[in-house]
Order: sequence, then C-alpha cells, then structure tokens
Amino acid sequence: MLNLERLRTLAAVARHGSVSAAADGLHITTSAVSQQLAKLERETGQQLLAKNGRGIRLTDAGRLLSEHATRILSQVEAAQSELEAHRGRPVGELGLAAFPTAARGLFPAALAALRRDHPELRVRLREQEPDETVPGVMRGDHDLGVVLDWYNKPLPLPPGLSRAPLLDDVADVAVPADHPLADRTDVVLEDFADDDWISWPESEFCHDWLVFTLRATGIEPRIAHTAEEHHTQLALIAAGLGVAVAPRLGRGPVPAGVRILPVRGAMHRHIYAIWRSDADRRPSIREAVRALQAAGRAIGTAGSAGRPAGSADRL
Repeated sequence: MLNLERLRTLAAVARHGSVSAAADGLHITTSAVSQQLAKLERETGQQLLAKNGRGIRLTDAGRLLSEHATRILSQVEAAQSELEAHRGRPVGELGLAAFPTAARGLFPAALAALRRDHPELRVRLREQEPDETVPGVMRGDHDLGVVLDWYNKPLPLPPGLSRAPLLDDVADVAVPADHPLADRTDVVLEDFADDDWISWPESEFCHDWLVFTLRATGIEPRIAHTAEEHHTQLALIAAGLGVAVAPRLGRGPVPAGVRILPVRGAMHRHIYAIWRSDADRRPSIREAVRALQAAGRAIGTAGSAGRPAGSADRL
C-alpha cells in the first residue's frame, strides 16, 4: 500500500525540481522530505531519485510514479471536497496565501471571524506575492489565494481557477513633505515627470505595472530605489529620496515627513480571491471567501480603501 503523504512529497519534488523547494512548498524540513522519499523507495523497491550534479533528478520509475501521484492526489482532493460538502460545514485545514498589504489589511478580521464561527476549521496563512500565489493555488500548495491586478493591467489567470472580488483598493501618490506639489488637493501622474520614483522590486507584478503606467502617460520612469514593504518606501520618501504610488489597503500610519496626494481620476487595484474550480463545493472555501468579502466591505464602509467589490463570480 502506497502512503499518501509520501506520494504528495514525490509529486512536490517533481513540481519544484529540488528537495529544498519541495520542502518550502510543503512547509516541512528538507530532512523530512528526504526521509519520506527514502521510505517510498523502500515501499516500491525501486530507485526514484538520482543525483544530477549538485541536485537531483527523477529516475524513469520516479517520473512514472509522480505522474500517478498527481492523478491520485487530485482524486483525493475531489473526494475530500465532496465529503466536506456532504457534511455541510467547514472542517479540517485550509491553506491561504496573500500579498503583504492584503495579509495586513484584510486577514486579521477575516481569520478572527473564521476562528469564531468555525472552530473545527484550522486556517494557516502564508504571505507571498501574486506571481507565486497563482501557481501555488494551481499546484495545490494553497487552497485559496488573494491576489491583485490594476485597473489598466489585468493579472492573467490560467484555466481551472475560480475568482471572487473582495475590494477595489484606491492608490495615491506619496511625496516628501517639502515637495513642490505637497499642498495640492489632487494630482495627475504627469505632474511627476521629473521626479525619482521608489518602486517595488523589479521581479514583481506591481513594479511592471508602475513602469507600464508611467510610460503610458509619456513618462520614462527614473526608478531610484526599490523596496518590498510600503513602510520602507514611505521611510525613503520621508527622507526626500523620491515619490511612490501608495495603495490605501494596509497602509497604516504615514510618517510626518510624507504627504499623501489623491490622483485625479483615481488609480485602483482589484483585490480578489482565487481557488481551484474543482474545490467549489468545499464549505471552507465558501466561508473563507465570505469572511474576506466581509472584511473588504468593512474597509470600504470606513472609507479607507475604495469601494467594496460586487458579488462573487462563482459562489
């Protein structure tokens, strides 16, 4: 009898291409991955992995078994979804992933509501960027993800995913307090054609959006600094080192040396939840989406992050 968790481990190694990356995806140690694979080799009586330089590769037997493992795990997930739907209440474990400002701005209220209303549901949150979350949800590393796109640059989603809108998050421009435009009631991006910009890291979707948007207005952006966290960006702005786009969701206190300027016509991000379509019937997915939408509505009602989005595409 093949052990399900060992098959899951082998499938993760096949997906990620290394033991360390599989361990990260499974949220376990590399030694635990190695132990599971060694036991699986003993169970099957065949070598599943071989050394490949400093890394590893799947043997023919390993590739064959990993393909079966993927199909088996998909069937198991479908069965779990059906059973959970038959039971009619959220139970078990639910893995979530979200980008940092959503994790800070939406999830505290949503997770607290899920713990209060569904004590049999164990929820774990992982903070990561949308370009990691989308494939992670597709692979089954996460049950549900929260991602974003911008009003003028959609985030492409592969087939097999369902989505539900949570919130439209308005973004402003943050400038140093002594900036010539700091006292304006509103601005347009063209006002900052000669400014240095502080952006997200180059590999991120939001950095690509900023460059795309500035160029669309005729500005060739001068990216002076990049920083992952909005708080770091605001600190750089307070020091007079540039200007930046500042979304309102999860923004927190603004330093004294920074002024926030609304953009005429409003820039906004669409925040939404995604999950695998074959998990539509899981009550835990449905309740997590409802909790996140309630958190989004509360933010919208408070006026701190734009209007809440409409009803779910599939719920």
